[in-house]
Amino acid sequence: MCPPSEPSGSKSPIPSELDPGRVFTATSNKFSVEDSNLDGLLENNRKWAKAVLKEDPEFFRNIAIRQEPKILWIGCSDSRVPANQIVQLGPGEVFVHRNIANVVSHSDLNCLSVLQYAVEVLKVEHIIVCGHYNCGGVGAAIGHGQFGLIDNWLRYIKDVYRLHYEELEAIKDETQRLRRLIELNTINSAQNVCHSTIVQNAWKNGQKLTVHAWAYDIDMGVAKRLEWAASDGNAVEGIYATETN
Repeated sequence: MCPPSEPSGSKSPIPSELDPGRVFTATSNKFSVEDSNLDGLLENNRKWAKAVLKEDPEFFRNIAIRQEPKILWIGCSDSRVPANQIVQLGPGEVFVHRNIANVVSHSDLNCLSVLQYAVEVLKVEHIIVCGHYNCGGVGAAIGHGQFGLIDNWLRYIKDVYRLHYEELEAIKDETQRLRRLIELNTINSAQNVCHSTIVQNAWKNGQKLTVHAWAYDIDMGVAKRLEWAASDGNAVEGIYATETN
């Protein structure tokens, strides 16, 4: 277990039903803009490391040797959606890639490099693509404003809207329409994970691997499964299926 740094304010324990004995706490720590040298952050780090070593003196030595995560998390860069804290797992348990609006694209070499390393080297068994409600990136994509360079990135989300135009336009409540687009964007990214040759080859080689689509509700702090998951090549649409040489 890797507890967070000792908070300066009060602590609210998070229920540990998923893993009795492992309790992380919600911290009220806030970054002070007056901490121009980031001394406070380094002090937080020292307190955290000391607390970890007190509980497990060999923890850092053990994880320094290797990492063996079984989960790849592809999520949004939003500061309110920290992967490890949401699923209550410590360092070394989750391999993470994050970008604006958790987009997975066939042309994003950064994301694909993470995916390849996770699948082929780390041999993860689960890939979670996790979107979140109140996503600013999806909110920007659903509108018609210009925001600069990011407009090119938001095009991927606009394409999702186009693919599901009739369903989304039938939703008259703007908040509910946005929530549905967030879900569809997440599912689209999860499908793109499956369409990659990386994942297709892993399945062909008999590797145990499941791709999940989740949505996290910031208002409640709760993640949920979306109605989509894949654990074999049957999830790959025909046009995207590839054959190995």
